[in-house]
Amino acid sequence: MAADAANLEGLIAQWRDYRRRQPGRPPPAADPLEQQLRDEAAALLQAGLSPDEAFIIAIARIDAPASRDFGRELWDRMAPPPSDAPESAPTPPPRAISPPADITAAGILALAAAAAIKIPALFGHPIADDSDASAQIYALNLSLFALPMLTAYFAWQRRLDFRQCLRLIPPFLAAATLINAYPFNDASASTAPLTALHLPIALWLIVGVAYTGGRWAFGGAAWMNFVRFSGEFVLYYLLIALGGGALAALGWALFDAIGVDVSGFVQQWALPCGAMGALPICAWLVESRRWAMENLAPMLARVFTPLVALLLLGFLLTMAAAGRGIDAGREALIAFDLLLALVFGLLLYSVSARRPDAPPNALDWLTALLAAGALIADAAALAAIAARITEFGFSPNKIAALGENLILLLNLAVAFLIYVRFLRRRGPFHALERWQTAYLPIFALWAAIVALAFPPLFGYA
Repeated sequence: MAADAANLEGLIAQWRDYRRRQPGRPPPAADPLEQQLRDEAAALLQAGLSPDEAFIIAIARIDAPASRDFGRELWDRMAPPPSDAPESAPTPPPRAISPPADITAAGILALAAAAAIKIPALFGHPIADDSDASAQIYALNLSLFALPMLTAYFAWQRRLDFRQCLRLIPPFLAAATLINAYPFNDASASTAPLTALHLPIALWLIVGVAYTGGRWAFGGAAWMNFVRFSGEFVLYYLLIALGGGALAALGWALFDAIGVDVSGFVQQWALPCGAMGALPICAWLVESRRWAMENLAPMLARVFTPLVALLLLGFLLTMAAAGRGIDAGREALIAFDLLLALVFGLLLYSVSARRPDAPPNALDWLTALLAAGALIADAAALAAIAARITEFGFSPNKIAALGENLILLLNLAVAFLIYVRFLRRRGPFHALERWQTAYLPIFALWAAIVALAFPPLFGYA
């Protein structure tokens, strides 16, 4: 690894000299583009690529025109075109093929995740049981069936040492112990759903620590890569879920046509085990194309950012014209929080989808408009929550929503200010990336508080 790191430093030094020889304004002494290139290449190197491959893909990701020219020159030296190819033929980007060990490890962990979801059945709680107690057990433990397997996959893939792996275990162990020791019952109509909803958000950060190679220091290119992975992971899993559901329905219909009832097998084995087992496989699929020059989630962010901005603007104008505030009912607040979470995600992926050295463009103005609209909407939601608390008093749901909206308000406010500075050409764009990735543990911390501290604080109500 020391030799690889030295080779990578040599390539970065060549790139630095190449940039300085380009006509025009020379790069600054403390070049933010160099730091981004270094972080991207180091993360790729740690994931198992060679120094040359890591450098070329990192060059493509920072997407600076002069840097791409240098990357093409380096790739041409590494992989010259065939002798019968025309001299002007473009050289394709390198393809990273996941080794067989990767899919083998993902397959073993997929089987482990599929087996884990059957553990409650050993204690008298089958999956197809209609009782509220069984449904609550599965909902509370859902994230513990598969997220440890995802963490193990990335710990293995990133070659974490024994001490780094040990640091990943306590959060899962503490969560499993607490939520299964809490005396939830049929009357736990607020705290149990809050725990089931927020625990996966808190534990997803531990998956991120394994993904970034054991980095507990948040922010930077490695964590932005994890953000990209998260978006791709959700999209791939939805596609797998749709395909798996269609396949299960087709098989059910085929066997039913010959008079064989497979409903019990589908409900108790195929669907739940497939849903859990698909998670490690999905992680492998995303990683196998991680080195692609363009990812799907950032591309979708560029499409949906203007659409959501227009939707939010229309909503705010309609609300102002009608003179009505936001309905403070539970369903309305949940829908509104989902909208704000979508805005936060779009801001993240808009950051990852643009060139950091490019000047402000129309999409940047739309993204800033989206952040401003979300700020106003969040303030309106906070006013509605405060009014509901004043009228009906505190409850776990209201306090959870209040905390989430305050956290989003701070994030959106700072992001909007950074965007304004960038649009006025008074600040670098990569400051927005640093702010958004460094803010991730705040969301995870609040999710952990809601999931694990709210039940005893509110008497498991």
